[in-house]
Amino acid sequence: MRPWPVFRVGVMIWGLASLSWSTVAAADPIIDKIEKERKALDQLKGQIEEARKQADAAGKKRESLLQGIQTLDERLLQYRQAHQEISRKLQKKDQEIEVINTRLAGLRASMRERQDAILARLKVQYMEGRFGHWKTLLASDSYGDFQRRLQYLSAVSERDYALMGTFRADMTRMEEAERQREEARVGMLSYKQSTEKQLAEMKSVKKEKKIYLAKITHEKESYERALQELERSASRIDSLLRELEQRRRAAAARPPTGGIAPRGVKGALPWPANGDIISFFGRQKHPTFNTYVQRRGIEIKTVEGSTIHAVMPGAVVYADWLKGYGLVIILDHANGFFSLYAHASKILATVGAQVGAGQVIGETGDTGMTGENTLYFELREGADPIDPLHWLAKR
Repeated sequence: MRPWPVFRVGVMIWGLASLSWSTVAAADPIIDKIEKERKALDQLKGQIEEARKQADAAGKKRESLLQGIQTLDERLLQYRQAHQEISRKLQKKDQEIEVINTRLAGLRASMRERQDAILARLKVQYMEGRFGHWKTLLASDSYGDFQRRLQYLSAVSERDYALMGTFRADMTRMEEAERQREEARVGMLSYKQSTEKQLAEMKSVKKEKKIYLAKITHEKESYERALQELERSASRIDSLLRELEQRRRAAAARPPTGGIAPRGVKGALPWPANGDIISFFGRQKHPTFNTYVQRRGIEIKTVEGSTIHAVMPGAVVYADWLKGYGLVIILDHANGFFSLYAHASKILATVGAQVGAGQVIGETGDTGMTGENTLYFELREGADPIDPLHWLAKR
């Protein structure tokens, strides 16, 4: 009846559809922009993750300089111990060969004597001829004389037989000794090759450490980083000594169990190792970087493997690795004083052990931040470092 309302409805539907499509069309740039931003955000996240991974890798690559030195020292120590063990085996083989040679010399002398005796008997038998023993028996003038002669010939025959048997046994023993000597020589050759290999490995690691130390010494950034790490290690020592000092004060009511008070022997303490002082106590200037370092002790140049001696009686409170210092021994002298011995190649005292003045507690070496065989020595009153040269005996 009324087409107009229907027409209006159609127009409205078409209008809504047009509006809907135009709205979608208008929204497309926003959707694109959001999608682009999302992709950019994902890319940025990826870049951040990659940067983090690279930073972690760089951090691992630039691991502690002093830890790097300690790793090299530990490798060198393993090679050195292996070399010493092989050297001991080599010495044992050498002694074994010496014993075998002595035994062979004795066997040869004994065999020459028996050989001479056998040759003498053969000569007699040759001169007597095939029937010499019959002639001896037939020359008897009575039955009793015949019996005596027969017993004599039997005894001579048994002696000759025993002589030959002993000679053959000596020959067998000599052959066995020579075989043992040859085996020992082969073993010694193998040990010599092994010790040469260990020496080559030690030389290689020493060279690697020398290059590593040169890098630290000649690159200011590396040098300063190493100094910071050394300070952290020194702080660790300070904390340990302060803790020990606090314990001692807490137990002050009990009489000391350690060594004599050093005040009575100032200027007379025995030296911890033989050698010349190459670094002194106090403020030291770096020759290249114009920076200063406060040294808490002295450094003594030594021959590798020299013995380290306790300067006073006391107890071992630390015996282990310490970054930058290498193998370290710390003694508590139970009188307010501590002593520290660093750069050791071997520790010969265990934590808790009581040691006497002059007792050997280790061997010198080149562990830690040093490129030569030295002993770093500190003397402390409580946790405070003092100049060891004021206390050691004058030389």
